[in-house]
Amino acid sequence: MNKPKILVLFYSMQGHIFQMAQEIVKGVEEAGGEAVLMQTPELIPEDKWNDDMKKAKELMKDVPIANPHTDIEGVDGIIVGLSARFGNMPAQMRNFWDQTSGAWMKGTLVGKPASMFASTATQHGGQESTILTSMITMLHHGMVYVGFPYSFKEQMTIDEMAGSSPYGVSTITGGMGQRMPSDLEKKMARDLGAHHTKIAAKLM
Repeated sequence: MNKPKILVLFYSMQGHIFQMAQEIVKGVEEAGGEAVLMQTPELIPEDKWNDDMKKAKELMKDVPIANPHTDIEGVDGIIVGLSARFGNMPAQMRNFWDQTSGAWMKGTLVGKPASMFASTATQHGGQESTILTSMITMLHHGMVYVGFPYSFKEQMTIDEMAGSSPYGVSTITGGMGQRMPSDLEKKMARDLGAHHTKIAAKLM
């Protein structure tokens, strides 16, 4: 059987989601898949970037920019990474999906798995609503949503502050973005990548 080709598509302002995306890629590959890591275009003018954003963009400069007309073709699954905006999908990711009507009309993604991971400033800053509201777009494309089941028991920890829910993996960044993903959150990201890839292989 061919390897499942999984697109890991993300938007990251200060590097938190980029770190999680890198762990997702590891999970995809550990499960025998082929990971394609891509980012959406930035919409914030460069003269408005703060120092943290500039540092993150430098780290991500070699990650290809995804084309909404071509890069969702020929994949066996998509894992979407979101920097939350007021409990919703950020404009950069929304702009990408708003350009995929051609794929929607052709049914390009029908029956293929979708998963999501997100970041918010606080534990209650949209960890779940960002994924839940963004999931609707994937369902309109006819995708099969793959969450993060409670068999991954780390998400139930009370020993430390951590993101994640049955809807997807997440990380908490702190009010000014000062907190980067923890080892536990990174492990859950790898687990989601592997879980998604195994489902994709079954659906191929």
